[in-house]
Amino acid sequence: MDLEFLQSMDVQILVGLGVAVLAILVAAAYLFSSRKPKGCLDPENFREFKLVKRQQLSHNVAKFTFELPTPTSVLGLPIGQHISCRGKDSQGEEVIKPYTPTTLDSDVGHFELVIKMYPQGRMSHHFRELRVGDYLAVKGPKGRFRYQPGQVRAFGMIAGGSGITPMFQVARAILQNPKDMTNVHLIYANVTYEDILLKEELDSLVANYPGRFKVYYVLNQEQRSFIGI
Repeated sequence: MDLEFLQSMDVQILVGLGVAVLAILVAAAYLFSSRKPKGCLDPENFREFKLVKRQQLSHNVAKFTFELPTPTSVLGLPIGQHISCRGKDSQGEEVIKPYTPTTLDSDVGHFELVIKMYPQGRMSHHFRELRVGDYLAVKGPKGRFRYQPGQVRAFGMIAGGSGITPMFQVARAILQNPKDMTNVHLIYANVTYEDILLKEELDSLVANYPGRFKVYYVLNQEQRSFIGI
């Protein structure tokens, strides 16, 4: 058999193998990039997350930032659902209460809770005592509602006080999803102007998504209302 023919066959085989390997690598990279990261939550068991930052927003409201296992980890909370947090009240008794993070899975490596701490609140006592370096026991996801992008043309919301966090979570997820064209209208009631939570973040959404997101603030003590800017 001609030596030149054998050499050409070797080259063809090597090229074929190279193309096959490249195709496998491209397919693997695509599957890896498109695969949704596994969340850190467990619906049956409490897991502990370290508090890495505490920011006091007012005399009775603070933002708590908790670290996830790695810088690329996600909490894994479906839009519209919440988590259960476990702590101890002033008497040392166990208390469990639901909360909704203000962060989404696009915020990797951490999650945040904006908490209003009431004087007689049992879980409020636990959060008042939390310091950077402490751990919070969390279980989830919890809840029956799960938002699906584009399931409605317009989403109407009504919230009062600290009940804004679930609404903020859903509104932010809708507006930041380029494939979701749903309009959002929020009526947010509080006793005084100082009681408004996440106002800067809400007004930022109004400014960034004009025509798609509107907020109507209602104040009971001042008996007035105004539209978010």
